[in-house]
Amino acid sequence: METLLNRFWHHLDVDEVARILDTDGDKGLDVFEVEQRLERFGENVISAKKERTAFERFLLQFHQPLVYILIAAGLVTAYLGEWVDSLVILGVVLVNAMVGYLQEAKAVKALDSLSSSMSVEATVLRAGETVRLSASGIVPGDLVLLRSGDKVPADVRIIAHKELRVDESTLTGESLPVGKGTEPVSSDTVLAERSCMAYAGSLVSSGQGRGLVVATGNKTEIGRISGMIEAADELETPLTRKISRFSHVLLLAILAMAAASFVLGLLRSEPATEMFMAAVALAVGAIPEGLPAAVTIILALGVSRMAGRKAIIRKLPAVETLGGTTVICSDKTGTLTENQMTVQEVNSGGSFYSVSGAGYDSEGEFFPAGEPGADKALAECMRAGLLCNDARVLSKEGRHVVEGDPTEGALIVAARKYGMRQEEENHDLPRVDELPFESEWQYMATLHERDDLRVVYVKGAVEKVIGCCSSAMDALGETVPLDERSVVEAQHAMAAKGLRVLAFARKELDPGEGLVRTDGCAGMVFLGLQGMIDPPREEARRAIAACQDAGIAVKMITGDHALTAEAIGLRLGLRGVDCTIGETCPVLTGREIADLSDAELIERVPGIPVFARVSPEQKLRLVMALQKNGYVCAMTGDGVNDAPALKQADIGIAMGITGTEVAKDAADMILTDDNFATIEAAVEEGRGVFANLVKFIAWTLPTNAGEGLVILAAILFGATLPIIPVQILWINMTTAGCLGMTLAFEPKEPGIMNRPPREPDRPLLDRTILRRIGIVSLLLLVFAFGLFEWEMFNGATLEKARTMAVNVFVSVEAFYLFNARSFRLSPFELGFASNRWVVGGFLIMLLLQLVFTYAPFMHRLFASAPLGIFDWVKIAACGLLAYGIVELDKKRSSSDI
Repeated sequence: METLLNRFWHHLDVDEVARILDTDGDKGLDVFEVEQRLERFGENVISAKKERTAFERFLLQFHQPLVYILIAAGLVTAYLGEWVDSLVILGVVLVNAMVGYLQEAKAVKALDSLSSSMSVEATVLRAGETVRLSASGIVPGDLVLLRSGDKVPADVRIIAHKELRVDESTLTGESLPVGKGTEPVSSDTVLAERSCMAYAGSLVSSGQGRGLVVATGNKTEIGRISGMIEAADELETPLTRKISRFSHVLLLAILAMAAASFVLGLLRSEPATEMFMAAVALAVGAIPEGLPAAVTIILALGVSRMAGRKAIIRKLPAVETLGGTTVICSDKTGTLTENQMTVQEVNSGGSFYSVSGAGYDSEGEFFPAGEPGADKALAECMRAGLLCNDARVLSKEGRHVVEGDPTEGALIVAARKYGMRQEEENHDLPRVDELPFESEWQYMATLHERDDLRVVYVKGAVEKVIGCCSSAMDALGETVPLDERSVVEAQHAMAAKGLRVLAFARKELDPGEGLVRTDGCAGMVFLGLQGMIDPPREEARRAIAACQDAGIAVKMITGDHALTAEAIGLRLGLRGVDCTIGETCPVLTGREIADLSDAELIERVPGIPVFARVSPEQKLRLVMALQKNGYVCAMTGDGVNDAPALKQADIGIAMGITGTEVAKDAADMILTDDNFATIEAAVEEGRGVFANLVKFIAWTLPTNAGEGLVILAAILFGATLPIIPVQILWINMTTAGCLGMTLAFEPKEPGIMNRPPREPDRPLLDRTILRRIGIVSLLLLVFAFGLFEWEMFNGATLEKARTMAVNVFVSVEAFYLFNARSFRLSPFELGFASNRWVVGGFLIMLLLQLVFTYAPFMHRLFASAPLGIFDWVKIAACGLLAYGIVELDKKRSSSDI
């Protein structure tokens, strides 16, 4: 019986399913058989993989090359006996680890959420007895009873039903509840169209039914998704990859410089002990102690700013990943659309009307406008939609929500826009009988009575309703012959725009005549058509345009029908490689994706803007295909079916309002307003974060490189070290904290979203920035080493000469900070007041250097000495000269960045 779990259950008829499962379709399984199967197949739960312990996750925060460098710096300074500096450095390591750990404390719990989604109760028939039990005790072959409001406990094959409709949106992406039946479908039918199946985790929205359990636990569709989540790669973000690569190169360069200095000293017959200490000084100087902390702080500030723009970041590096995103794959319902069905077109009485407004808010108008009730057919069409209706539109927490079917809610709102009220119409024409919607008949009918008037209103599928009609109502309320051809043409015109079309009719009955479900229901008077759609968000359309202008491709991936998806994509302005706005862009369906090999999909996916009827594993394939094309992929989603793709994407984005816990736990970012426009805002913030991070690195590296070069030059020339390790630590730690960190608050530069996204394989620092780092490093070498030697030549004490060198480093870095605020614009173009933190940091650094130079206790700690006024003039001149040289280079090379 193990093989039964791999069969196409939707392709088999009811008797064959019962035979294979060896069960009774009327009474269910016997108790002893249940016990045997429970032992054989296990409980109906999804097994979760073993997660890392909290301590293991904390230790992993130290598993980074830059942190290794920082720990090495702490150990070296401890070896040198500089315990205060050692504790400061190691304290930075600890803070860095704590921040990272806290940000990732809510690590991936998708499998736990999947398990909890199946922790429900279910009603089953066993040996003819109705039993209520935990879903974990269900086994293959059980006969499950489904009623409105129940969560489906396992994958079941429907064997009986009455008006059964199931909400499968979290599994398939289908935005509306799906009608269920018992008839088998073809073996290649996609998941969203398997009308004879109900899947674990979906919700029964109306009706009732019976089903035979065909899969439990990990063998269910939701269990298969959990396997895909587990198998999805834990991808490094572009930032972590670049920082890791940069850190390895930096580590090797530091070790090589230190080793070279030691060997060169020995070749010059210098004492080994002195050369070892010089090599240590070089290593300490070259280590950017503040870099890991700066990366964390800059990213954390980005997290804070994004939270203010309704985007919650779960993992720090995801902040920057957004800035480097080159393609956004978005779900449709609720993200790009309002997730509120809206009537937008009406065809009645031979006239066409458009309806303004979106969602369940009743503000909107009919165009062309006229006196309410002037078009009798239109008025009756609206009344039919209002009375032949079981839904209600309520106001909750300042939002309009529908209690019932979303399509019926849309009809109520359309009638309100026309000027009708459901309560008044129901009072005027109370309902006395009804025929509920059945998939077999594809229409709903209600009987209303007032005094001597008995009238039936019908709504349903166009072909069914016009089949019931022999005449139509015109604008004057007169009965005229029905022109079926024009009705069908109007239907096709609406459907071509992605609208879901319903037809409406009425019939007056004789006294005592009741409702009878008859094939054809002859004698009805056709009233008109109403076309509705879940409309696109206006802010999403603008955000998509902004993203596409910024060189970021946007692709819509949905479980909805291809025609609907294409219409929404066109309205949103989505375009592929060969499309422009206003054209019909290509749509690729799940069925077509299934027929493509991986190589063919990789080739086709860049040019397709819309993907419809896509299954969970196909979403995962699409993300992987885009990544194979070199895209940095952001993926949005809200359902269980989205979780594997969210985890595989470079950045997964879950919906905060409508999203399932599975989707949220698999994501890197959560949108608190479920709005695509928030993604565009987050991308803008991410670009700003990355720019500030690169600015900090470009600013801090010249200090480290300059310090290393000064030590190396002293060794090469056999000169006294111009700066010693403890002074190097002072420079590195104070400048990083007071000067460098101010770049984290640098505002986004104008036009940041008009630039193309960074190429994923582009190095963290390009040639232009590396050249600038080299220029400043050489200036530091020339100014600090030169001024040190000048002071020694003129008889200054060693302490004063070294104090001059230290202050030269700080002066050049302080003035260079203003250069580093932008790689293109001068501080005058940016405005000095646009980042007051920079000015404040400059003044605090000046104060600290005065303390370093003149405080007696600093003389003892750092071997510094007082300076004269002319000494400060020389130091300031070095900083100003460096500033001018960098600005000249900026003007020469701004077009290269």
